Amino acid sequence: MEQIELKAQTRTVFGKKTKRLRNSGSIPMALCGPKTDALSLQAPERELHRVLDRAGTNRLISLWVDDAEEARMTLAREVQRDSITHALLHVDFYEVVMTEKLTAEIPIVLVGESPAVTRKIGVLVRSLDSLEVHCLPDQLEESIEVDISVLTERDQAILVRDLDVGADIEVLSNPEEVVVQVLAVREEVIEEILEEVEAEVEVVRPAREAEEKVTRAEQPEAGEEETGEE
Repeated sequence: MEQIELKAQTRTVFGKKTKRLRNSGSIPMALCGPKTDALSLQAPERELHRVLDRAGTNRLISLWVDDAEEARMTLAREVQRDSITHALLHVDFYEVVMTEKLTAEIPIVLVGESPAVTRKIGVLVRSLDSLEVHCLPDQLEESIEVDISVLTERDQAILVRDLDVGADIEVLSNPEEVVVQVLAVREEVIEEILEEVEAEVEVVRPAREAEEKVTRAEQPEAGEEETGEE
């Protein structure tokens, strides 16, 4: 697997001053871990974007801090972005211990074509985007491929327990959870929905007509004046 590297510098700017740091083209970062003293760091925004696009949150990143002779093996754990512009605001990195297992999310990628969908006897519905696993850092996969060509009939599904992730990776996700399935498009279901809608319309229409009749009865006709007894 291709190694992903990022160079960072120790950060001395904090609080409201980090806005100035971002304006200068650098993003504030933090590094922590089970055997790591917390560090405040910064890295060029363009380089950080490139690394995050390639690594996501499940691929190891070799983080070089200042002039260190050895890189720290890390994962990007939390990426904060502006809610409107989606610009990078802050990134938290987690330094892993290569001999200790960790919990991570691995993206699920669908490959192939479903014959059931090709024959138009159903539609493909995806229910799960990633798999939660427990393994050593160097056993993390970039993604887990799921071949949907086995879905040949309507109502067929691929469950978490059907996935082949290897003996070294423990799957934490519910084994009975549906990853992807073929659901039938039944005309009778659509007809039932239409019938329910029409029934509701038929109920509402007489009520409206009765209300309009009462309203017309209460209103005086043109040229007619209201009279009262003395």
